[in-house]
Amino acid sequence: MASISSRASSLLVKAGKSGAAATSPSLCASSVGFKCNLSRPSFLGKQLRSSVIRCPAPSSSRSFQTEINASMKPVPGVQELYVYEMNERDRGSPAYLRLSQKSVNSLGDLVPFSNKLYHGNLEKRLGITAGLCILIQHVPEKNGDRYEAIYSFYFGDYGHISVQGAYLTYEDTYLAITGGSGIFKGVHGQVKLQQIVFPFKLFYTFYLEGIPKLPAVLLGKPVPPSPSVEPLPAAKALEPQATIPNYTN
Repeated sequence: MASISSRASSLLVKAGKSGAAATSPSLCASSVGFKCNLSRPSFLGKQLRSSVIRCPAPSSSRSFQTEINASMKPVPGVQELYVYEMNERDRGSPAYLRLSQKSVNSLGDLVPFSNKLYHGNLEKRLGITAGLCILIQHVPEKNGDRYEAIYSFYFGDYGHISVQGAYLTYEDTYLAITGGSGIFKGVHGQVKLQQIVFPFKLFYTFYLEGIPKLPAVLLGKPVPPSPSVEPLPAAKALEPQATIPNYTN
């Protein structure tokens, strides 16, 4: 082992004095103990040493944005995100599947749906919701229903948030945040669902924990929910300045 180390040192010194040295890949591997891919191994002294101990890094398919996210640490506390869900009657949503085969809403009926998402300030189109509601109980005295809802909020290149819990058509509810992707990877917390006009307008307040600081484009003061709220014309028209990058549609 001592003779191998001595031989490697001799090669490095000799290369430094002569200004160049011809070294084969097999010699690099056997002398120093690293497997390197050297197609033209002729280096100056410092370059030889650097090349011997450094091997090519593995290629990565992750996007630049994902690499940035991976290097960021979750911020402490709760971050709030405000979102409007709008049914503009152009997506064939919702579809009511009366599996109970009864004339009134009953246990087992299914309601798949997908609606548009706008920023809480109504200035930008964000994406869509997509999910399923399972009818648990019809509540005639409140003229409404209780559903178990499982759905996701899609925010274009930023990723998505998944939620699950009770959806009552006659009062506000809280659903659990079950996970996410993109900048929402590792998220947990809860979301408050406010029914404004059933089933056409809903307002959500997300209480997000366990993720890096949200980008500025998703932050901002919301327009207070009311039956008269509408997205700005530019957001409805999908003008570039009124959408997020690659908004989900």
